[in-house]
Amino acid sequence: MICQAARQLEDGQVVFVGIGLPNLACNLARRLHAPDLVLLYESGAVGATPERLPVSIGDPSLVTNSLSVCSMFEVFNYYLQGGRIDVGFLQGAQIDRFGNLNTTVVGDYARPKVRLPGSGGACEISILAGKVLIVATQTKRTFPERVDFITSPGFLDGPGRRQELGLPGGGPAMVITDLGCYTFENDEMMLASLHPGCTVEQVRQNLGWEVKVAPTLARTEPPTAEELHLIRDELTLGASR
Repeated sequence: MICQAARQLEDGQVVFVGIGLPNLACNLARRLHAPDLVLLYESGAVGATPERLPVSIGDPSLVTNSLSVCSMFEVFNYYLQGGRIDVGFLQGAQIDRFGNLNTTVVGDYARPKVRLPGSGGACEISILAGKVLIVATQTKRTFPERVDFITSPGFLDGPGRRQELGLPGGGPAMVITDLGCYTFENDEMMLASLHPGCTVEQVRQNLGWEVKVAPTLARTEPPTAEELHLIRDELTLGASR
């Protein structure tokens, strides 16, 4: 998942990064093929170059050697609303066939089974970023046909809906799970590649709907030895370096 996410990033892009797997993916890309990737964090670190995995968006490792440090207001007002974010990474407790994300509530909003943390800046990222990459472990529970609550809009209820509402960003471009990668056809998730050792049957058993499968289903390239070395030995918190 980390390697596939890193491979989607291009040198020079400005990326709105979260903590965890997206952070690892961005720093892997910086070390391999995108040295001028600009990482921007919600806490205000712009052009951050963390040498280790930060434990939160307030981790001091994000500030050291960053291009600038500004307020959260400036991050959202000048960078995100200013159309300066090429890629945004998002995750959710639920993800549906149109790439909508739920981080608000599971079940009925007034009488929920689970109350979740909410949006943070995710809603704005999903609306305004040039494109969105979603990284998540795939289960039938986390990938229902429709989310219980749309916290961060993907393509909402289908083709053309983002345009009707005037959402300026491009919306979700890829969903990367532990089973495969999905692109979007007619604004709906389509299985584009399977990870080594995974099957279409496994994918179907872990989705809440009958997923579209690309006519030419690819096999995800496995991680290279160099990618594994960097992730395990240099980029992960507690690595030897």
